[in-house]
Amino acid sequence: MKEKTYILNLGGSLVVPEEINTRLVAEFRDLIIDRVTNHDQKFVIIVGGGKTARKYQDAAGVILPDIPDQDKDWLGIHATRLNAQLLRTIFSEYVFSKINTNPHDLEDFYHSRDPIMIAAGWKPGFSTDYCTVLLGRYLGIKKIVNLSNIDYIYDKDPRVHDDAKKIEDMSWKEFRTFFGQKEWTPGMNTPFDPVAAEFADKEDLEVVTMNGSNIENLRAYFSQDAFQGSVIKNG
Repeated sequence: MKEKTYILNLGGSLVVPEEINTRLVAEFRDLIIDRVTNHDQKFVIIVGGGKTARKYQDAAGVILPDIPDQDKDWLGIHATRLNAQLLRTIFSEYVFSKINTNPHDLEDFYHSRDPIMIAAGWKPGFSTDYCTVLLGRYLGIKKIVNLSNIDYIYDKDPRVHDDAKKIEDMSWKEFRTFFGQKEWTPGMNTPFDPVAAEFADKEDLEVVTMNGSNIENLRAYFSQDAFQGSVIKNG
């Protein structure tokens, strides 16, 4: 069954770029339900905080400029849980009743027959990227889909640099060297959390980063057809 189970790291910027993107969320729901009902696939979906998290973090920073990172993290974590509740609601009869907020605690889900589980942020110091790779480890799933608002990982920000080059394949060593950062900070903007990247490297996990707004491209990936995206893996 593991071969038919996907772990999706759904970027919060897709769900809440400014306001809730109901069109995209509805299209995403239709795709996942189609894969569940017609292709016997299962999904673990962990969602980020998106603009909601940043709005609360920014507001707190305006009111209290020296707000500790731990408090910023908690604001982001609760935003992920609000987004997770939205997903749990719209997947209704297909979803496990409990939102996972601790990737070390999967006891109930191991015995569940529900084809979808929704997960959210855990605790300060750990991003949803890190929760995603932990879920991969405990569920024995080696491939993770990282859904963001970019088509590929690039050698520089394509929104700023016209000459940015896409990177379709890279190793974890190359990724970690290229992006340099070694620590997680709340609200950081990187294709994948550096702490999660180190863990994925050690666990020999494969992460595919693609644009979650392109539903047909995601469908192609689930069907094992050609797709657009960047693959990070060892070997």
